[in-house]
Amino acid sequence: MFISDIKRVIDQVSREKGIDSEILITTLKEAIISAARKKIGPRADIEVHYDDKSGDVEVFHFKEVVETVEYPDGELTLKEGYEYDPECEIGDSLGIRIDMEDFGRIAAQSAKQVIIQKMREAERNAVYENFIHKKGKILNGIVQRFDRGSIIVNLGQAEAVLRPREQMPKENYKRGDRIRAFVLDVLEESKGAQIILSRTHPAFLMELFKTEVPEVSEGIVTMRGAARVPGVRAKIAVSSSDSDVDPVGACVGMKGNRVQNIVQELRGEKIDIVQWNPDIAKFVCNALSPAEIVRVIIDEDNQSMEVIVNDEYLSIAIGKGGQNVSLACEITGWHLEVTSEEEYSREVKAGYDDLMKLSKVGLPMAEALFKSGYASLLDISEAVTEDICAIMEISEEEVAGLIEEAKVILEEERKEEERKEEERKEEERKEEERKELEEDSQKDDSQKDDSQKDDSQKDESETEEE
Repeated sequence: MFISDIKRVIDQVSREKGIDSEILITTLKEAIISAARKKIGPRADIEVHYDDKSGDVEVFHFKEVVETVEYPDGELTLKEGYEYDPECEIGDSLGIRIDMEDFGRIAAQSAKQVIIQKMREAERNAVYENFIHKKGKILNGIVQRFDRGSIIVNLGQAEAVLRPREQMPKENYKRGDRIRAFVLDVLEESKGAQIILSRTHPAFLMELFKTEVPEVSEGIVTMRGAARVPGVRAKIAVSSSDSDVDPVGACVGMKGNRVQNIVQELRGEKIDIVQWNPDIAKFVCNALSPAEIVRVIIDEDNQSMEVIVNDEYLSIAIGKGGQNVSLACEITGWHLEVTSEEEYSREVKAGYDDLMKLSKVGLPMAEALFKSGYASLLDISEAVTEDICAIMEISEEEVAGLIEEAKVILEEERKEEERKEEERKEEERKEEERKELEEDSQKDDSQKDDSQKDDSQKDESETEEE
């Protein structure tokens, strides 16, 4: 046979590569059929039988008994059939055993190539099947090599890649270092399964909490979301299904040991553990902690929220480089605008003053409009009549009058601004002309001085000559 001790080879490859032995046996049969057809003909009906216990392989070439042979690779005459079965009849199909050595060297080499190719395909498929269910999990590996900024990680049965954008900033690894990473994706490609790792994805943080906090793995504490600035700061929202279990305390651990283990794994990344709340306003307040929230104005249609904080807490609420509010936006799913109490008061006063330019709007009405989202004349001019009627409880004719008055005032203000802009430009033009005149005058004076100097020097020269 062209491969000696095939059973031992199949068992060894199945064990070392993690490939199902049935896949290898099927591959072997396909390879033998391919080799047989190369020797006999493309129309040959070949069957291969493999004995699981002994590893013996038998090959049969089936031919149909016919009166006149048209296709020699699939037919034989009745006379020829009697040599294999004396009781055969026209129309019978006879299985003729083939000696494997009859295939010849070229056919055997072809079969060997098919086996190698199929085994590689089976190996790639086995890697994909072994790792696809590990997507979203944390794996341990060893740094094997570096490729254009990417880290190639040995996972035992396969290699994975940690691309530059998935690496933590300021992390340095050497060949042979152990590394933990999150399986971001498993791609089935022609060259084989490609396993993509990440240490920057928010889900990596959540999986770390599952490994460190038993209450999370048991389902008592639920992680509602996470957001990260990798290596700098992160927020994670948690809730508890058991009223006796504090979700934040469970994640922090005794003396902070649980969260500290995660912080060390993430190279000192600061982690804020936030208690989730079904009331979005309370959840936002928790997310912006430790800043003290004075007031929250919710715009549900646009899923945005204006958050007013004490003046001394403004920088804390926003965070360095806007990190705190940005992470809070991410875990809450709402757009947040943080404003100081002083700034908000100025905005409110400006809004009231703007609305009270309308002849029929006093302070109470301005307050009601402002609280309903109409903070300026522009908002009134673009409003729907029915909406303001519902707020103010006045007739549609009166509302229409307010809207029209708002448009007139805005048009007058626009014209006034244009007039002031023209005056400003005229002043700038006059100022430029004045400067040009001054520069021209200075040039004339300078030229006169130079002429006088030349005349004086000429007189002195003539006096010396005399």
